[in-house]
Amino acid sequence: MATDQGTTPGPDDEHDPTEEGDVIREPDDVSPDTTDGETGEARRVDESGQPEPMDDEPGRPNPKAALVYNPTKVDGDELRELVASLAKDAGWSEPLFYETTVDDLGDDVTRQALDEGVNAVLVAGGDGTVRAVSEAITGKKVPLTIVPSGTGNLLARNLRLPLDDTAAMVAATFDGDTIAIDVGLAHIRRPDGETGEHAFVVMGGMGLDAAMIANTRSDLKKKVGWVAYVDGAARSLAQAKPFPVMYQVPQHRLHRANVQSVLFANCGSLPAGLELIPEASITDGELDIAILQPRSAFGWLLVWRRLAWDNSVLRKFRAGRRILSLRTADNSVRYTKGTGIDLAAEEAHPVQLDGDEFGEATHVAVRVAAGALTLAVPRGHRITA
Repeated sequence: MATDQGTTPGPDDEHDPTEEGDVIREPDDVSPDTTDGETGEARRVDESGQPEPMDDEPGRPNPKAALVYNPTKVDGDELRELVASLAKDAGWSEPLFYETTVDDLGDDVTRQALDEGVNAVLVAGGDGTVRAVSEAITGKKVPLTIVPSGTGNLLARNLRLPLDDTAAMVAATFDGDTIAIDVGLAHIRRPDGETGEHAFVVMGGMGLDAAMIANTRSDLKKKVGWVAYVDGAARSLAQAKPFPVMYQVPQHRLHRANVQSVLFANCGSLPAGLELIPEASITDGELDIAILQPRSAFGWLLVWRRLAWDNSVLRKFRAGRRILSLRTADNSVRYTKGTGIDLAAEEAHPVQLDGDEFGEATHVAVRVAAGALTLAVPRGHRITA
């Protein structure tokens, strides 16, 4: 497997969250990326999908891969067969298969796979499954293959991966290139003083964006996908009020502002072609910060214009960029970037990471782990235009 030498992890990653004794765990209030009502431990399954561990053959050789998948998002039989077939063709040993459940979004079984000494991990599921598996494998140097599944696929979309060619993505595990991407790490302090650190690969936020996700009906999301967030947004906006925060980006001065949301992004693209942060890069060792602070209904119109027209349309053309350079700046959305952000609010507000609810917090300290996640991509694939 070839390696992109230009995206190796940076030396400024001071703390590896996956070191022994500092294992990242999911809080109880994270919404599961699986079916309602399903319970039990996540399990390793055999080639037919039965929840029984597969015995390794004596002298079983490496390399071997592990597939972690959400059985509610993919056809498990078909995907297991494809992975096993391509692994055999590539001369790899029989893969390991793990299903996610309510109790394990994929992080624990990924650690089990790593303990088995796997040489590659594949993940198939929604954005929550991808986030959980990425969290467990961050800093481990074992390549992760994202098999686009579910409705969101935000990381896959931002990386311009083929969304409708499962075979091409699975094949990249065995004969593709690798790239190193950044991972965001958010240290969250809750109102009772409890703390925890969790990873995100796309973006996180505090405020209205998290409230919107919390107010999105799970049954509607299953039916119409990301469009369900429109319903959540409408119900959240009705009660939205700006709230005071103090925030500071490393090497910048401390700010105080009344905001609706503070977003910290590793990627900049949202569903439906919306560009939250057009210049965001997943390999630059920095996070992009967006401060949403509309002061009126007209301010929300300015926010929408920035996302749906300025960022998503005008910036793609030279004439459009010229128009933007002549326009009077407004403060409805403010942008900055850096290696992290320290964010504190007087009262607790909801927090989300990659579309997962993470309860309420009064303080979020975010940092970037530069180049900490290795991804397998099809040979010759470019993640930028």
